[in-house]
Amino acid sequence: MSSILTNTSAMVALQTMKGINANLNKTQADISTGKSVASAKDNAAVWAISKVMESDVEGFKGISDSLAVGSATLTVARNAAETVTKLLTEMKGKIVAAQAENVDRNKIQTDIEALTKQIESTVGAAQFNGLNLVNGSQTQVNILSSLDRSQTGVSSNNIEVNAQNLSTGAYVAKAAFTGTTGVSTGADTAGFALAAGTGTGDIVIDGSAGFAAGDRLSITIGGKTASYTFTAADVASTTPEGVAAVGLKTAIESLGIAGLTIDYDSSAPGTLSLTNGGASDLSVSAQFKNANAGGLGALTGLDVTTGAGALAALGNIEGMLQTSIDAAASFGSAQKRVEIQSEFVGKLTDSLKTGIGAMVDTDMEEASARLQALQVQQQLATQALSIANQQPQGLLSLFR
Repeated sequence: MSSILTNTSAMVALQTMKGINANLNKTQADISTGKSVASAKDNAAVWAISKVMESDVEGFKGISDSLAVGSATLTVARNAAETVTKLLTEMKGKIVAAQAENVDRNKIQTDIEALTKQIESTVGAAQFNGLNLVNGSQTQVNILSSLDRSQTGVSSNNIEVNAQNLSTGAYVAKAAFTGTTGVSTGADTAGFALAAGTGTGDIVIDGSAGFAAGDRLSITIGGKTASYTFTAADVASTTPEGVAAVGLKTAIESLGIAGLTIDYDSSAPGTLSLTNGGASDLSVSAQFKNANAGGLGALTGLDVTTGAGALAALGNIEGMLQTSIDAAASFGSAQKRVEIQSEFVGKLTDSLKTGIGAMVDTDMEEASARLQALQVQQQLATQALSIANQQPQGLLSLFR
């Protein structure tokens, strides 16, 4: 049956044209924006994943900046340690020369004092953005190194860098760890092991040591170090050893050592009882340094004006030279790790960008072919609609 009110052919042709035009508009949008998934309505799941990954890319840009700053800081510290090593090597040569009897030791002493001042100047100036890793003001710094995403959330990781003390402050013994398990002669150092499962040991801070503001206690457990520095308020308190013990307890607990329990009994101020309930043995070492102590503290006491002094200086310079060499090596290793991580983060960022592009970017070759096909379909649909619209005109011939 033919009808002048309902043109089914035209309706079909019109719907076909609408579909073609919608696809054509989508293809043109893909080409103009360069993205096949430009908004959540295009593909909600893919869009959501891409946005999470894009946020990670921005996060890794911040990590790259952190690694760059960390690398620069380590470069300054390493160069300082290497310079100090060179100066100490030069000083050693002069001390060796002072072992002879027929030399002017006073002039050699003048040169040694000048080199000491140059070392002090080098150590004091070795800072980057206010952070000095060689003057004893820091014990450990963390460099943001990665962003780890899992099903439970996002966490960050750091590269831990141990600072080195190449200052020339003099060390003064105070017998700070009298009563500690494994205490050494002098009672300023101690070392013992905590066996897995049941190992116990005590760290005892001796309140009669006469602590001063700036004195530092360092405890290394399983390769991780916690420290506490006495303040003026601590020293003025009735039990400075108790205040220090509580501070050390908090610092040790923050290390997150699995299985380690630290007990403090206020009735015995200054005593920390350690228990290893973990599956691995733990080594414990304790070290006291007074406020002005430095890794090169013995420099200020070098005196080669006498034969005995020259002989003593020769023994001291070897230890200080090894200290500076170890510092430079430590910074070099840390800097190498930072550079490796920086390179990895750069490659990881590129991989994330590639993954995002694979999900949301338009395949331009495919879009070009699809655009031409749709343009042809649009022309044919226009002609089909035109033909369908002419069908009612044929009904006029029935009434002539």
